[in-house]
Amino acid sequence: MSTNRLVNGVQVASHYRDEKHQYASNKEGIWLFMVTEILMFGGLFVGYILFHSLYPEMFAEGASFLDWKLGFVNTLVLIFSSLTMALGIYFNQVGQPSKATWALWTTVACGAIFMIIKYFEYTHKFHMGIFPGKFLDPVMMAEHGHTVQNANLGLYFGFYFCMSGLHGLHVLIGMGLISWIAIKNMKREFNPKYFTPIEGVGIFWHIVDLIWIFLFPLLYLVG
Repeated sequence: MSTNRLVNGVQVASHYRDEKHQYASNKEGIWLFMVTEILMFGGLFVGYILFHSLYPEMFAEGASFLDWKLGFVNTLVLIFSSLTMALGIYFNQVGQPSKATWALWTTVACGAIFMIIKYFEYTHKFHMGIFPGKFLDPVMMAEHGHTVQNANLGLYFGFYFCMSGLHGLHVLIGMGLISWIAIKNMKREFNPKYFTPIEGVGIFWHIVDLIWIFLFPLLYLVG
């Protein structure tokens, strides 16, 4: 059974030699997990590229139904959230936990803004009769002022909902994790010698932001 011991002011589990060994092992574990995340999204990217090469006109038409301005705003929001997340880590490293807490809650707020914008995007598509895994109804689309040129346009929106939906799920998970470490940080459970959970969550959040930077041009600007 693992027990903790205090080494240089840091709680170290018994199966680690010292605090440096614990930190390095935890960091490697986090990156190993992120590799699995990249592989999961990588399969979707490969599928997207294959089908886009077969139906470029259809993907271009599908992108015309999206509002690139909203996608661009969300891109800026996530880029800013990466900055605040990095500041949350930095302020803990330099012993300024109050500033770190504000930075972490600001990151959560950015995630909320991102999801609110996605909510309006999704509800607009649903109002037009565009749903995951459904062939588009030309009559309903015409009622909303759109003419469907490609009968299999639903394939594009299959990728859109799958890729953006999976990414949105990761944003929600990230918001939950950041809220968790922000609360722990308010209780002063982190210090300049121990901030591994914040850094681990930060790596996860940065990868989620990076994935969106690829999704934005693929889904919104492909046309």
